[in-house]
Amino acid sequence: MPAEASTSRPASSPLTERQEARRRRILHASAQLASRGGFDAVQMREVAESSQVALGTLYRYFPSKVHLLVATMQDQLEHMHGTLRKKPPAGDTAAERVAETLMRAFRALQREPHLADAMVRALTFADRSVSPEVDQVSRQTTAIILDAMGLADPTPEQLSAVRVIEHTWHSALITWLSGRASIAQVKIDIETVCRLIDLTEPAPRT
Repeated sequence: MPAEASTSRPASSPLTERQEARRRRILHASAQLASRGGFDAVQMREVAESSQVALGTLYRYFPSKVHLLVATMQDQLEHMHGTLRKKPPAGDTAAERVAETLMRAFRALQREPHLADAMVRALTFADRSVSPEVDQVSRQTTAIILDAMGLADPTPEQLSAVRVIEHTWHSALITWLSGRASIAQVKIDIETVCRLIDLTEPAPRT
């Protein structure tokens, strides 16, 4: 049986239509199991059975449960991004739009607390072997924030502000999931950190 600590990765080549369908079934099964019982409920053998793939095949896609759950978070964020694009935030300023966007994403996770906890725990446990999946989560979060800002070509200062906002949002998820912060406090923290966006606005040319 493959060890969950394995760091071997599949070749980085585009998936065929059949492979992509298999990957989607795996991610769906992971999300379903996590939604019902959190991190501990996601067992690789059960994921394989639920997604109708061989256990060895599952490990070729995702070498461990942590790899799988971080990829599940990226997939969930991708779905959120699609929803947000259909109904963009309505704030007057970039800071207001980003704050609204992140709170909408937060509330979506709030509706599935066991799933949110499983994904955040996986991110916390991730080591260097999970870097590709963690990077995808970060890129997806960055894309969501930049869309809300209305930016296609951010400055280095704006990207730095986005990273700080991402860190705060992740920290807010952790403190809420652990019962150390209320939704109201999370909202205040998100709105506060989003004000960094105003500080990175390029000065008007004179």
